[in-house]
Amino acid sequence: MKKLLIAAACLCAAGAYAGKEQSDRVIDRAADGAKSIIAQVSELASSDTLSKEKHGYGQGVNVDDKNRPTGALDFNAQFGKYGALAINEQDKRIELTFDQGYENGFTEKILDTLKEKNVRATFFLVGDYAEKNPELVKRMIEDGHTIGSHTQTHPSMPDLTAEQISDEIGTLHDYIKKHYGYEMTELRPPMGEYSEFSLSETQKAGYTTKLWSFAYKDWLTDDQPDPAYAREKLISGAHEGAIYLLHSVSSTNAEVLGDVIDGIRGKGFEFFELEAR
Repeated sequence: MKKLLIAAACLCAAGAYAGKEQSDRVIDRAADGAKSIIAQVSELASSDTLSKEKHGYGQGVNVDDKNRPTGALDFNAQFGKYGALAINEQDKRIELTFDQGYENGFTEKILDTLKEKNVRATFFLVGDYAEKNPELVKRMIEDGHTIGSHTQTHPSMPDLTAEQISDEIGTLHDYIKKHYGYEMTELRPPMGEYSEFSLSETQKAGYTTKLWSFAYKDWLTDDQPDPAYAREKLISGAHEGAIYLLHSVSSTNAEVLGDVIDGIRGKGFEFFELEAR
């Protein structure tokens, strides 16, 4: 930062000197250069003041009169300035999202159900999944779903430096763009862990951080929730602007997804739909 300040001072001095000896255009160039460096200094100073304290997100159990988790609303209010959200307050439709850590044989069935029910979901991929499951990733894109980043190696984002965050996001972004011709714009931080600093760095990388307003214990493949329980919990949890976090490794999710979509629609809610192709 010291070097940037010195450079800015030198440019300002050069501009002042040029005003006596050279044209106004030289003065403008010097002034613009100084402003650019000063802006960089301000940005660095701002980043340095952001908290790096690690938080583990959870929507909590308290809800408002619209059944919306207050924890999700509070997150939006506090961190929306960093392009981060946990509930879609500007859109009342339900959004289904799936974290794709590894393939457990159920994604194809999930995609079949989504296509049958005309529902567009978001799939958050880690680098390993994107590399090992090209046909499934291609189908997600071809069917009209949204592809998001779950980072390249699934680290805890608050533990990383700015450079490491940029690399985690950029490496997967470039891979998806190169191999699938798709440009991602959304990221779900692994484990739902974040800091003010990591959210800011994610925004600088051109990404929206998307957490969730509904989740349940569905990721333990050897301890799957009972289908009847899952149906009831998923349907009763519906609320305006809901972002559902589901895991595609879950046999229960694959089994009940169609019934859940029908049940939520039966309560008067709408989903993001597949666009005509």
